[in-house]
Amino acid sequence: MRVSAKADYAVRACAELAVSAPGEAIAVDTLAAGQGLPTSFLERILGDLRRGGVVASVRGRSGGYRLARPAEEITLADVMRAVEGPLVTVRDERPPSLSYEGSAAALLDVWVALRVSVRDVLDEVTIAQLAQGTLPTPVTAMLQRADAWENP
Repeated sequence: MRVSAKADYAVRACAELAVSAPGEAIAVDTLAAGQGLPTSFLERILGDLRRGGVVASVRGRSGGYRLARPAEEITLADVMRAVEGPLVTVRDERPPSLSYEGSAAALLDVWVALRVSVRDVLDEVTIAQLAQGTLPTPVTAMLQRADAWENP
């Protein structure tokens, strides 16, 4: 699975918003500086997050962005779906819409299992947990696998 810069930046921006005062709007340049992100790219990402219902924009002199709901209610999957669409696609199609024949018939099952495993992580980790560094036990358990940090 490949996580794009757009998805990575979106999650990082939401983590920054999660550690701000509740309801406080943060200016784009402040958010960008907090994570070392390019401001112009982040502005476009925040637009996607706003349209996806993850963040809300606040106009005015002290305007900016804030989370649209509590950080405990926003998962990493919510953020990634808002900026990228479905979490797992094959040739830009969702796995259930695919079919394979012959020796590749079981490949559909592999793609669906991959989608389940991605959801098992991204649908379980909230922005609040990420920002606090308190990931759920099933996620931290995955990190204990001997091969977790290897790059084959």
